[in-house]
Amino acid sequence: MASRDIYTREAALQRVMYPRLCPDMQPGDMFAGRALEMEYRGVGLTPDVTLFGLAHGMGYFYREDFFQKALEQASGVEAEEIAGMMAYWREQNTTARVKSQYTERIRKHLPSDSFAGDVGIGFPLYRMTGAFVNYELLVREGLPGLERLIQGRPQNDFTRALKDSVALIGQCALHYAQQARALGKPETAQALESIAARPPATLREAIQLTWLYNCLSGIMDYGRMDVYLGDFLARDLKSGLLTRQSALEMLVGLWRLMVARKTVYHGRVVIGGLGRPNEKNADEFALLAMEASRIVRDIEPQLTLRLYKGQDERLYRKGLELIGTGATYPLLYNDEVNVPAVQNALGVSRMDAEQYVPFGCGEYIIDHKSFGSPNGVINMLKALEVTLFNGRELIKGQQMGLAEGGLTAFDTFEELYAAYKRQIALSIEVLAEVEKLILVETAKDTPFLMMSLLYDGCIEQGRGMLEGGLEWLGATLESYGNINAVDSLQAIREMVYEKKLISRERLLEALAHDFEGFETERDLLVSAQKYGNNLEAVDSLAVDLHDFEARHIRKQAARVGLHSLLMVVINNSANTFLGRWTGASADGRKAREYMANANNPVGGRDTRGVTAMLLSLAKFPNAHHAGTVQNLKLSDGIFRDAPDKVKHLMDTYFDLGGTQLMVNVVRRGDLEDAIVHPERHQNLLVRVGGFSAFFVTLEEDVQQEILSRTLH
Repeated sequence: MASRDIYTREAALQRVMYPRLCPDMQPGDMFAGRALEMEYRGVGLTPDVTLFGLAHGMGYFYREDFFQKALEQASGVEAEEIAGMMAYWREQNTTARVKSQYTERIRKHLPSDSFAGDVGIGFPLYRMTGAFVNYELLVREGLPGLERLIQGRPQNDFTRALKDSVALIGQCALHYAQQARALGKPETAQALESIAARPPATLREAIQLTWLYNCLSGIMDYGRMDVYLGDFLARDLKSGLLTRQSALEMLVGLWRLMVARKTVYHGRVVIGGLGRPNEKNADEFALLAMEASRIVRDIEPQLTLRLYKGQDERLYRKGLELIGTGATYPLLYNDEVNVPAVQNALGVSRMDAEQYVPFGCGEYIIDHKSFGSPNGVINMLKALEVTLFNGRELIKGQQMGLAEGGLTAFDTFEELYAAYKRQIALSIEVLAEVEKLILVETAKDTPFLMMSLLYDGCIEQGRGMLEGGLEWLGATLESYGNINAVDSLQAIREMVYEKKLISRERLLEALAHDFEGFETERDLLVSAQKYGNNLEAVDSLAVDLHDFEARHIRKQAARVGLHSLLMVVINNSANTFLGRWTGASADGRKAREYMANANNPVGGRDTRGVTAMLLSLAKFPNAHHAGTVQNLKLSDGIFRDAPDKVKHLMDTYFDLGGTQLMVNVVRRGDLEDAIVHPERHQNLLVRVGGFSAFFVTLEEDVQQEILSRTLH
């Protein structure tokens, strides 16, 4: 058990933060609560600290840029105090404390603190995310009930700090109630006063309590909302308190607050699927949620529809109808495959596996029972580059990883492939050690009181979520460049080892020169078999590499002492960012170009139609990973003219073992025109990978990667 200090410190920080840093309610807000205004420092999972669009920071975090700005505007004693705080937080923020504990092995094999803007193979992400807590408990017990549950357990420093957290939520509710009355919103004020004193009795009160808690806790995902709000909706409709239209207006108001929060990579609202206790009520809520997403066309919330055989067909039909309008939601998840896959990968019961939820860009965890972050990143194409060049990478010429002689030392493709796997294995093993260290060191700093309040086991154990309160504690490693690596390996196998049309020395020279003067060699490499065309040779290579990586990552959990450590094949634009620091590759890709998205084919290389592409996707085994994302770009014409064929195509993909689909429906030519005339396409939504965005707001190379994807 950690010392009393971390509990009293976090509780004291919360008392300073709440409600002082709570943004005021706006006249158009249907519910009270917005993201906390934490600029300088704070405590939480993923704070609003971004680098190349990706969140960094965890536990106690520190914004050097904000402190520096304040220092420039200060003088005298105030300037000295600010400088002193900066010196303190440089050393005492949680990320810095984690790095100070790195072993020599970790330091040797991590060339940089961050994957954005460097040339390494593997990188830790200094952030934790994906908290899905027990909203059912929150709306059932309310604040007074939670306090009774805590009081009923043996008292210690942790439980006393939890009671302080519950009291603060009630104080913030009353704080906002005053604002609501001043704004002429008596229904909102009444709901806030009610939830401060008793469990929610109506849909409005249940939404208000969960939303306020979400804002105060810093949690950015919303769980299985149809489960914990469906019964409230049904009761209010039956009693006549609400009509379907007034209930929809509430959800639209909630959705707009989610949009204003701008979490980008988060904002998951999960509907549908197995394991829902009152399915009929949940289904009605799910249908209403999809209608709210039709009205609020934006990048959030990330509405996620879980599907299974026997589910009310209206949900699937409504989801496809919404996608067909050009919305990027709902995301479609196949429970028939995912539930047994999660059961095996996480080693949990079937009942628990039915409670899986995707977070972030597509990782799976168990709703309010497990935690699957921090994350690390592996650039699979960079690992191949380093293997080919004997431990040297091409962009900066740095030595890294294993040096086993390079391509010229491998007389057979099998020798090269084995060396490549050893290169990957090294990065996996080092990153596994980092992930464990992050969890251990963060637990010494941070009990995460607000989140521990609603995670199963924490109140019962009298411990924070990272200190033993949460039974299933894990991490994930994100994998990028997989398909470019597969296509490169296949091209080498065909053109160098089998057909002998390019010598090993000549290939290395072509890659080192970014194919300048080696156009013939590049054409040969491009002509080799490519993944995504239902071709056995290259697809089986993709499956083998995927399975090797997933299994090796999974094995590390027992070695480092975690419940789970699993691979995720996702995309949050990192395929583009990492491509900027990756040299030319043997699939014909030029240096610094984007890499393929997740497990999808390299843009334009799937030339045999959508059926062949989906057949390739469906071949990947699912027993050892924690999520893979699949993007499908369809023309609006096919949705308009043949919706039943689209559904049949998706059904077949799911029946063959497909886990998930992120479908983007666009008009042919719109993306190209949006690059030339962005002012005409301000509302053009696209699915980047694990998140959505307005196309015109994306960086140019991210736009080009999306444009390169085959439009079916």
